[in-house]
Amino acid sequence: MEASKDISRLIEIMAALRTPGTGCPWDLEQNFSTIKPYTIEEAYEVADAIERNDMDDLCEELGDLLLQVVFHARMAEEAGEFSFGNVVEAITRKMIRRHPHVFAVSDAATPDAVKVQWDAVKAEEKRERAERRAKRALGSSPRVTEDFNAGFLGSVHRSQPALTEAVKLQQRAAKVGFDWSEAEPILDKIEEEIGELREALHSGSQDKVADELGDLIFALVNIGRHVKADPEEALRSTNTKFRRRFNYIETSLQQSNETLEAATLERMEELWQAAKAIERQIG
Repeated sequence: MEASKDISRLIEIMAALRTPGTGCPWDLEQNFSTIKPYTIEEAYEVADAIERNDMDDLCEELGDLLLQVVFHARMAEEAGEFSFGNVVEAITRKMIRRHPHVFAVSDAATPDAVKVQWDAVKAEEKRERAERRAKRALGSSPRVTEDFNAGFLGSVHRSQPALTEAVKLQQRAAKVGFDWSEAEPILDKIEEEIGELREALHSGSQDKVADELGDLIFALVNIGRHVKADPEEALRSTNTKFRRRFNYIETSLQQSNETLEAATLERMEELWQAAKAIERQIG
């Protein structure tokens, strides 16, 4: 099989990879949940290529992201739900519907008017989806569900990074007074969550540890919101700082004919502190 610019070739490749007996063992054992993290990761890598203005990387990363769409569509087709063609049809229908000023008749002639029109169409689509869900629920057996599209927090979508979702959930709840009045009490809450995380660690329960870690991060997001520091940007800045300091460790070890693998934690900590000292001198 050869490479092609035709999307049908990519669909054929995915079908071959998912064919029992002759396909790829790794691809065959995947499901929507196991592939989801890769889908999110590829979206971030597209964003990274854009930020670096690297068009070669952007082309490649867009291909990786497209593969994720084809992968999910193939699994859905195998389950008798929908195919890649249905995905394409759904998005083309949506784009035509949301752009009546291009594909039909509309008075929207300015960017602001187009935005108002877009929001109105989206709201109508949301009502239609809610009606479809309600109809499906009527035909199924009673069960306990978490309808995150309903209620006061329903406007906060789950399809976004967890840190961003946490900020928006807190902002939404704050509109009805469910919020701290100042930052100081949140520090006490953070200390409380740290204590509960310690207890979870002692319990040996991985589920409890993960649960308490989530609570701690949520509290940290809360104080970031109160001190006007966006948690996503703050963490990204810290990631950059970590990369810079770790690179100093690696470079310093190389200059001393040492390796990362052979260096002790004490030696690396010494160089880490040296990197911090240099940063303080610079500014």
